[in-house]
Amino acid sequence: MVTANVYVTIKRNVLDVQGKAVKDALRSLGFSEVGEVRVGKFMELTLDTDDRATAEERVRQMCEKLLANTVIEDYRFELK
Repeated sequence: MVTANVYVTIKRNVLDVQGKAVKDALRSLGFSEVGEVRVGKFMELTLDTDDRATAEERVRQMCEKLLANTVIEDYRFELK
């Protein structure tokens, strides 16, 4: 079994509306030191394989086909 932690975030050149809303809310609560906030998604997947190379390729395919909108989002993952 291989566990994959997948992180998906809005690309740097795309306005992160949700991140801006969180930043504004934090600042209104007195957290003036907050500069930038980027909001993303975290997913933990368990793959029924012990082959790390296969797991890496399959997770990459999952990200490209479903988990991330690669037009506006970046992704990265870690295998454990």
